[in-house]
Amino acid sequence: MTVARTIAIIDDDEEVRTATENLVQSYGIDTLAFGSAEEFLNSVATQNVACVITDIQMPGMSGAELQKTLLKQGRNLPIIFITAFPEERVRRQVEAAGAICFLSKPYAADALMGSISKALGGL
Repeated sequence: MTVARTIAIIDDDEEVRTATENLVQSYGIDTLAFGSAEEFLNSVATQNVACVITDIQMPGMSGAELQKTLLKQGRNLPIIFITAFPEERVRRQVEAAGAICFLSKPYAADALMGSISKALGGL
């Protein structure tokens, strides 16, 4: 029996979101894409998500705020953060709360896929 492994990709930049989605899907992994953290939180489709890839800086709720919200809801999902503005303070904050990885844009495909493998317990 195979366990469903769906990755949620959350990024307000449509080009980055689509490129990330295409990369993850090229490894045979199902994805759900969202333009905001709020859109993700309001979707019933997220109940079967195994991992989240999210941008840090987005209009509305940030990726770090999304992590806090999920933890308050008791949803301890593995989260991979990507950002064009890597701040050490934010990296420490999200890692202390359990982030799998904190990648700077542009990130290497193998770095992202290695983080996904870690989050899912292997590909």
